[in-house]
Amino acid sequence: MADIFDEVEEDLRAERMKRLLARYGGLLLGVMLLVVAGVAGLQGWRWWEARSAAQVAERYLAVNKAAAEPGADGKAAATEFAGIAAEAPAGYRTLARLRAAALMAEAGERAGALAQWEEVARDGAAEGIYRDLANVMWGLHSLQEGDPAAIEARLAPLAEGPGKARSRKFGRSPRCGAVRRRRPGAC
Repeated sequence: MADIFDEVEEDLRAERMKRLLARYGGLLLGVMLLVVAGVAGLQGWRWWEARSAAQVAERYLAVNKAAAEPGADGKAAATEFAGIAAEAPAGYRTLARLRAAALMAEAGERAGALAQWEEVARDGAAEGIYRDLANVMWGLHSLQEGDPAAIEARLAPLAEGPGKARSRKFGRSPRCGAVRRRRPGAC
């Protein structure tokens, strides 16, 4: 007798499920297709970004290798790096701008290099370490003709905050304080 009730209950569940599928099946299928299309679109976008970044990386490395060759034209390489920076993702954009500035400085275009380092140092989208590097390079290349007070004011923040921890970690030993007391200027 219990089997009959179970069988009837199972038939009623199946009939309810058919009605639900008939009523909401199209909507459920549409939602599932939308989810699949969204995931496929996201994966396609990630693939396209990775491919674009790989192309920029190859171009960056090729220009960098050509610039490192003896007798290479630094101005032309700097122009190539500026072109890379114009179309590259954020990381390569910053690296290309820094390399272009270095090549400008090597080629004797000090003003252009200083302007480029200034631009990178003020770029909020660039990572802090690269902004700090741009400030150091600006200060280094400004030493000959720049105002010492302005250079010191610009580089002073690098000796404080997170940069201070980096300078302690890499630049000084734990005994440096004791050595400095015995021999000023040793560390």
